[in-house]
Amino acid sequence: MKLWHYALIVFLGGCCYGILSTFVKLAYLAGFTVPAVTGGQYLFGVVLTWLAVLFTKKKKLSLKQTSKLILSGIPFGLTGVFYYQALQTLNASLAIVFLFQFVWIGALLEWVFHKKKPTLIKLFSIALLLIGSILAANILFQKQMALSWIGTFWGLLAAITFSTFIFLSSSVEKATPPILKSALLSSGGLITVFIIFPPTFLFDLEILVGVIPYGLALGIFGVVLPPLLFSIGMPHVGSGLGTILTASELPVVIAMSSLVLAEPISMPQWIGVIIILGGIISSNIRSGNSNKKSLYTQNTTC
Repeated sequence: MKLWHYALIVFLGGCCYGILSTFVKLAYLAGFTVPAVTGGQYLFGVVLTWLAVLFTKKKKLSLKQTSKLILSGIPFGLTGVFYYQALQTLNASLAIVFLFQFVWIGALLEWVFHKKKPTLIKLFSIALLLIGSILAANILFQKQMALSWIGTFWGLLAAITFSTFIFLSSSVEKATPPILKSALLSSGGLITVFIIFPPTFLFDLEILVGVIPYGLALGIFGVVLPPLLFSIGMPHVGSGLGTILTASELPVVIAMSSLVLAEPISMPQWIGVIIILGGIISSNIRSGNSNKKSLYTQNTTC
């Protein structure tokens, strides 16, 4: 596949995360608690992923490789937990802006660990994404908005763990088949969530049956698809560009809120969405040109 194919795969992984908030709101409106919704999401997602593994070609992994992938799934589980904690004391609009800081944290991780200094184009794209996120979250035009230092702390922790998960998806055990890698990453996330939110809902048949539709939807779009798509695309695009591509989450959040929940979306929010998409496109045009240039250089030196 070409580089833009892998970029599109990572972009779609970010879109999957954008779908989650709509189903979470619907689950809360139906009366389900955060532990039940979060636990159901990871439980059903992990079960579905391992079922898919049964129908794929098997590859034997050592205990060390398996352990590395399961441990790499810890940030995956922590992101949801930290983001929920942020929502306890922060307005949802502010919380998502703090979460959105993962776009520059990912570039920083790539610079520190892979020695890939961000280009001016990448920095410009990140700036566009941050400006777009502020507009899309509509925080400039809200009359009352309380800033909590505790909420800010949890929101930034969620950004750190999310960017860490993206970084690990691009660098840990690259040769592992994507579906198996996704299953092990998700299992690490499930263990983390169950440690923090003990799965008591499993022992209440009424709650367990009721949460199944939401757990399946959240499991597919939040646990099955993102790790799988990231496992396929991230090793090829890198964590720096990968974090920019996953910014597709916020435009999908806005679109789903408008189309499914019928929430009013202001013009500045739509402008923010356009700016975010512009930032994603600008980073990929530059990456595409750089990739072609490197291929041309290789061909001329051969």
